[in-house]
Amino acid sequence: MIKITQKAIDQLRHVMLEHPDDPIVRVTIRDLSDTQLQYNITLEDATQEGDNVQDIQGVIFALESQSVQRMDGVTVDFDPGKGFMFLHPDTAHNHEEEPVSYTH
Repeated sequence: MIKITQKAIDQLRHVMLEHPDDPIVRVTIRDLSDTQLQYNITLEDATQEGDNVQDIQGVIFALESQSVQRMDGVTVDFDPGKGFMFLHPDTAHNHEEEPVSYTH
């Protein structure tokens, strides 16, 4: 299950106000190499078949089925200077992401 800090929830709500036609927060993971992952957050207008959908404090998150296990224990946080960060329980594997990207 994905974990989201209050700071990340608050920032996502702020961004979603600017994009009311895209109420779904999609989180995806891609392999860049054997040792490097890319995490992405996009706003979309609907969930897709096979998505794992979670309502966290009124924000709807959609994870692709193949990403669900890989997100287990990962915490999404937000820092105004760094943007969204994906914190793995093994702190040696923390990954940061640039500010939210949008899908329309």
